[in-house]
Amino acid sequence: MSLDHIQDRIRWGLNIAARAIGSQTDAYRPSEAVSPISAANRYLRLHAAFSAPDGRFARPNAYGDALWQGVFDAAYTQVGDYLVQNGMTWFIAAQQDLLPVLCVRADRVVSFSRSSAPSLAGVNSYSGITTDTNTPLLVDWPASILGVGGSGRPDADLPSDTSVPYWTVLLPAFGNVVLLPNDMMQDDLGRNATVAAAELTALGWRLTVKQATT
Repeated sequence: MSLDHIQDRIRWGLNIAARAIGSQTDAYRPSEAVSPISAANRYLRLHAAFSAPDGRFARPNAYGDALWQGVFDAAYTQVGDYLVQNGMTWFIAAQQDLLPVLCVRADRVVSFSRSSAPSLAGVNSYSGITTDTNTPLLVDWPASILGVGGSGRPDADLPSDTSVPYWTVLLPAFGNVVLLPNDMMQDDLGRNATVAAAELTALGWRLTVKQATT
C-alpha cells in the first residue's frame, strides 16, 4: 500500500470525524500581503474541529497555548491557509504526511512596516520614523501574540519607568516577504512594537517583539 493511498485514507477518516463533531469553517488562502482573510481569498468551506495538541478532546487549552490540532480533510488545504470558524481564527502551521494537522490560534490582527532611509545624500528633510516614510510589509494579518518572561526598560531609565514587555508573535510566512529586526508592528489594540528577533521556521514566523514606549 503506497504512502499516498494511506494519506488519502487518513484524510477521508478525518473528514468523517469532522462532519460528526465539527462545525462549518471557511478556508482562506492569502493572495497578497494585505488582509489575507478577505472575502476574495475564501476558497473552501469545510467541516472542522479543533482540540488541544494531544488530539484527545479531553481538556481545554490553557493560558499561553497557541497550538491546536485540526480535525478536517486536509486534501485541499495547505500550510499558511487560514481557517475561520464561529468568529475564531487559526492558521495551518504544518500538515505533514501521516501526522495530525498542526494549527495556531490567531487571536490578534497585526501589521508590519519598515522605515525608509533618506533617498539622497547630504541635506534631507526630517529623517525620523513617521507613518509617511514607512513601507508596509504585511497589513491586517491574524497572528498569535504570546507573553514571554523577559522584559527590559526604556532607554531613558527614569525612576518612574516600568519594564517594557516582550512578546512572541506567530504568523504564517508569505511569498517573498522577509521580516527583519527593527521592523515595526502594530496590532488591533493599537499597541506598537519593534521586532527584536525574527526567525523563519518550518511552521512560519516566530518573532520576538518589544513594545514601543514613549
